[in-house]
Amino acid sequence: MGKIIAISNQKGGTGKTTTTVNLGIGLANEGKKVLLIDYDAQGSLTQCLGYPNPDELSVTISNLMEKSINEQPTEHGEGILHHSEGVDFIPANIELSGMETFLVNTMSRERVLKNYLSQIKDNYDYVLIDCTPSLGMLTINALTAANEVIIPVQSHFLPAKGLEQLLGTVAKVKRQLNPTLKINGILLTMVDGRTNLAKDISQLIRKTYGGNIKVFKTEIPLSVKAAETSAVGKSIYSYDKNGRVADAYKHGLPKKSIFFGKRRNSGVTELSCLHGSEGYTAYDDETKEVMDNEQRTKHKSEIIR
Repeated sequence: MGKIIAISNQKGGTGKTTTTVNLGIGLANEGKKVLLIDYDAQGSLTQCLGYPNPDELSVTISNLMEKSINEQPTEHGEGILHHSEGVDFIPANIELSGMETFLVNTMSRERVLKNYLSQIKDNYDYVLIDCTPSLGMLTINALTAANEVIIPVQSHFLPAKGLEQLLGTVAKVKRQLNPTLKINGILLTMVDGRTNLAKDISQLIRKTYGGNIKVFKTEIPLSVKAAETSAVGKSIYSYDKNGRVADAYKHGLPKKSIFFGKRRNSGVTELSCLHGSEGYTAYDDETKEVMDNEQRTKHKSEIIR
């Protein structure tokens, strides 16, 4: 049965699409069957995978969800496209923006995406969802459908500050809709190691959240090459295979470490080390309130300083 991973952050520009593409193709390079889902009306993932005009596509994720709502059958492979680097994907375009409104009056509206994916997930080892930058009904659908969530965070002030709100949403979804949902980890992206700000934000996130949630030791470096991949429709492995970003995604985030853990009797999941580092422990109750009032106050005061 395919494992569903949501790549989510309500802040835009944090590296969700880049992470989805490169983790997915990295898994495909290891022989896994992978489906990527563009779940953003901007169609960024679709464009990154070689379709510069997503509005011209006749079948997208919004059409497939609408069929699911209306209990209409979908044909085998309907709406699923294939990329030359070995992954399948379902595109999105501006029509998805109307789905948010459409879901308001839909029965079991939080489970529409889950119901659709239940028909196809067994055809894949992994399904990765590139979530929309919001905490609306589309994101709730993605978190309800997912087994795990990875949170990419740019090493800047505002993305770091928005983490608390996202974690609160994940906690609510876990309590009310998807009790098996787990936070796989926080991934720092677009890190400019030359600046003190990036170093301070990285240290602060690890100090504030690292006690309850896995923060990957590997940080995805800032790179012009990574930004250029979206224009050429390739992964970082094809476009700049010897670069720092390709190395970080390929070696710094071992796929088995991300997606498989060993269960201990104590009720925690022990995830193996990141490349060359000691292992982290992620608690089953990652989605609890992460910080108490004292930690919250300390977090804000440290950022202000």
